[in-house]
Amino acid sequence: MKENFSYLKDVLGVKYVPKKGVKVPAQKNLEDSLKSQVKSSEQTLKAEIIIEQKKNHKTSFEDPYASKNMGELQKMVSKCFECKLSKTRTNTVFGSGNTKARLMFIGEGPGADEDAQGLPFVGRAGQLLTKMIEAMGLKREEVYIANVVKCRPPENRKPQGDEVGACENYLFSQIAKIKPELMIALGATAMECLLKTEEKIGEKRGKVMPFLNTKLLITYHPAYLLRNPPAKKYVWDDLKVAMKELGLKGS
Repeated sequence: MKENFSYLKDVLGVKYVPKKGVKVPAQKNLEDSLKSQVKSSEQTLKAEIIIEQKKNHKTSFEDPYASKNMGELQKMVSKCFECKLSKTRTNTVFGSGNTKARLMFIGEGPGADEDAQGLPFVGRAGQLLTKMIEAMGLKREEVYIANVVKCRPPENRKPQGDEVGACENYLFSQIAKIKPELMIALGATAMECLLKTEEKIGEKRGKVMPFLNTKLLITYHPAYLLRNPPAKKYVWDDLKVAMKELGLKGS
């Protein structure tokens, strides 16, 4: 008679799948065995789950627009009408900087100044970002700067899910083409969009983690620093982590 092992899902939290060639014990004997070995079983299962999660974690990816060079990709963005942000924009804001940069910054989306000029981070927050880059011992033209969405959300509101989805492959293609050694996500919105997480930025910032075909570090957005100057010390700590990762000495 075929034994039913579905109850093991409740006991262990995962589906029990007997290995090929291994004799499966009777249900009551198996349960007794599990009770006596619960600690080792849980530890083994946790290890297996972690290994499986690492296997499934996306550490590399294909360029969504591999057939396009950066200039062609920018033209695509300029003609994009995939979401409602296209109806209110003045200009698309593709990105700017060194397309062979070791370091890439990713913000949330364009503001009024960026929308008017078609360039990222040109307002007050952009001026502060430039100072942050220089403090790391780099020039702005040595890094690459982009945003999660390429059009300004009305009244600088947070980009919505469908808007992020419409722009996502443009950003991923930029990352694939630039191949930065490290990316710095600026602010909670950029972090949420990239990592698909609802965790607090304070829990994720300042740590280098694998992401796609590179590494990612999260810190506060320069606009947040303008509103909360005391947070600058935390960002400097984060930038020092980035500098160490890249072997930079700072200015």
